[in-house]
Amino acid sequence: MKMEEAHRRDIYFSFFMFTADLRPNDADYTQILVRHLKALTEFGYTGFDVHIAPGPAHVGHHAEVESYISLKKAFDEAGFRDVKFTTNVGTTRTFDPTSPYDEQRKQALSYLKSRVDITSVLGGENTIMSGPFLYPYGIFPLTDDGEGIWSDALQDWMKPRYAAAASIFRELAQYSAGKRVKLAIEPVKNWETPGPTMVSEALDFLESADIPVCGVTIDTAQVVMESQGPAIFRKNVARAVQQSRLNYVHISAPDRGAVKDSWIPWEIMLDEIEPVYSGPYLVEVFNAIPPFESSMRMTRRRFWRPGEDAPEAGVDSAYDVARAALKTLEERIASRSHRSHP
Repeated sequence: MKMEEAHRRDIYFSFFMFTADLRPNDADYTQILVRHLKALTEFGYTGFDVHIAPGPAHVGHHAEVESYISLKKAFDEAGFRDVKFTTNVGTTRTFDPTSPYDEQRKQALSYLKSRVDITSVLGGENTIMSGPFLYPYGIFPLTDDGEGIWSDALQDWMKPRYAAAASIFRELAQYSAGKRVKLAIEPVKNWETPGPTMVSEALDFLESADIPVCGVTIDTAQVVMESQGPAIFRKNVARAVQQSRLNYVHISAPDRGAVKDSWIPWEIMLDEIEPVYSGPYLVEVFNAIPPFESSMRMTRRRFWRPGEDAPEAGVDSAYDVARAALKTLEERIASRSHRSHP
């Protein structure tokens, strides 16, 4: 396959390079976002993944949705009407679909439905809402004595949490299907959440809860750092595909930094994914910006963001890293196809 043909695969870029909050009511910040969109589309990215931050407690979900309608209008007017958007969503201590309390689970359902609405506003039909939106991100259980709950005890503690979320997710999945939004639960590392931390756990939940129209995200970084090995990876890909649950694939380095020359096991992963997956790939780089620098304990230097940070000699810019990642992924896709069809 020629390199030009690799461009036929949709490759998106995550705005985690720039921000964890689009600030949809901030017109000045919208212009900064527009400048980033312009630069990245010129590189060749065909879409973008944006994080939908939880709004202020006093702002209702309807007002949040309206703010993103205005933001999408600004993107359209800036010339990005045909650019594709997906979203990254996490649940919170307040909006917890696994809570043992019925009222709190209902609040979580309302929150998640509003995120589906925002995803639909930004991405239109057949877009994707991905992220750790099953168990609340970054929240770990404690005993009455304030001690952490781990290992077997943690697995036992999570079982009723998953069970409590089942009916919420069945209703959420029906709602998202009506909006033509694909749900993709993303397992994340064990120091980010107690569960699900592996693709197999997310698939187990969806199967046991009988949720046919909800899927998973496979993230290369998460799989490398929190996996059971290549054999289980292959089984999980096949299992997800058989059930039509492979809804998104994230390409991310294990250190969540530059994709170029990173420890991604390209052949193992693309050999399994490329033949069976037709959706977009998302290049995901977490920059050393708030809140990631503290929440992910980042020690590497920040990739400076053109138009936001002062250039630093000897330090790559966000655009340098994005451009190199796109080239790397396209070359890997082309190389894999060449090996398959000599």
